[in-house]
Amino acid sequence: MSRVGKKPITVPDKVNLTINGQVIKAKGPKGELQFSVPEGIEFKFENKTLTFSRNSDDKKIRALHGLARALTNNLIEGVLNGFSKTLLIEGVGYKAEMKGNNLMLSLGYSHPLLVIPPEGVKISSPNPNTILIDGIDKQLIGEVAAKIRKLRPPEPYKGKGIRYSDEYIRRKAGKTTSK
Repeated sequence: MSRVGKKPITVPDKVNLTINGQVIKAKGPKGELQFSVPEGIEFKFENKTLTFSRNSDDKKIRALHGLARALTNNLIEGVLNGFSKTLLIEGVGYKAEMKGNNLMLSLGYSHPLLVIPPEGVKISSPNPNTILIDGIDKQLIGEVAAKIRKLRPPEPYKGKGIRYSDEYIRRKAGKTTSK
């Protein structure tokens, strides 16, 4: 039995769940999201508690059991509190600035890079070396953060580039001269 899949989800009072067949819709103070539960996964919503179970012990269904529960929990957490990621920029001349709702990055290329956030994602830059990504969809926020980081990933010698705030970059020793 999946350890994650069998944990019940307690739905807070501020979140309103609507169930239509295999589709779960969550509406909360931050917005509204929906998730389609895969076939083979059953769920019950009783007394503000959502529980998941599987109808067979097939390998594919076992894999989807914990996934369905985790994605539904992210759905409820997102509409209640939202999610955010922080990126840090390191390097001489590397900076980020806002142009309206869009993010303009100077990363050592011959031209500045413009990042247009998708709908439901808010990007801000409180200072030139920090990028904040906020929204209610955890998967979309992670995807946007990964795309921004991919523009100039951190390099191991000087640590220049864009990295997550909680990411550790292992440094390598540079070249040494021999006599």
